[in-house]
Amino acid sequence: MESATRNISFRIYFDTLGAGTMKVIDRLGAVAIFFAFAFLKIFRRRQMGEIIQQVFYIGAKSSNIVMLVALFTGMVLGLQLFYTLIKFGSEGVLGSVVALTLIRELGPVLTAIMITARAGSAMTAEIGVLRISEQIDALYTMRIDPLRFLISPRIAASLISFPLLTAFFDLVGIVGGYLTGVLLLGVNGGAYFYRIHSYVDMTDIRGGFIKSFVFAVIVSVTCCYMGYFTHLRTDAYGAKSVSLSTTSAVVASCIMILVSDYVVTSFLM
Repeated sequence: MESATRNISFRIYFDTLGAGTMKVIDRLGAVAIFFAFAFLKIFRRRQMGEIIQQVFYIGAKSSNIVMLVALFTGMVLGLQLFYTLIKFGSEGVLGSVVALTLIRELGPVLTAIMITARAGSAMTAEIGVLRISEQIDALYTMRIDPLRFLISPRIAASLISFPLLTAFFDLVGIVGGYLTGVLLLGVNGGAYFYRIHSYVDMTDIRGGFIKSFVFAVIVSVTCCYMGYFTHLRTDAYGAKSVSLSTTSAVVASCIMILVSDYVVTSFLM
């Protein structure tokens, strides 16, 4: 009797695990198809105006918060690394350590998270409101492709904005490290920039930009997908479904940024 009960428990466990796995695979497949169709429609005509508008919203309007976070990230790195390196008598390499940390890792990741918090959440909410108010259905009736009109420009704008903001983040972060390390703690300014020039090469910069492109795809597709299919949620409807979709999009994007960061880093090392 006990053995039969144990077998039933194992069967229920594996049935639940299998159902959950299939659900995840189904969702990933749907997201991949959604991205493929939206990405191909980027290259249709009459898209440039919408793309420029989204670059302004996603990129230009996110620049202030990205620069502010970059400045204080660089200053904190300069402070923390100085007191770590001085224990080994290596404070002269502060510039290279700050620059490599920003360019390889913190720049792409923090930029993507900041854009997700500001522009990604707005994308999900805007598209979700269009969905529950049946404006996307109205586009169908007017023979306007919603993917081409709503999704493709946002993906294209993200692919443009993320690398640019990542580059600005790296530059401002290096300046922040200079303010702390050189102006406040007395590291030689010439040595700071000489170490950056000596140790940072194109491989490091290329790796940071590759990450930014990957994060751009993840954030834009996840946020647009969550908003576009808000009406299919089973846990809420109406305005509440939009709020839950926005929360889910931001959380999922941040998790996927960190997971993909590890995967991309393992391939680039």
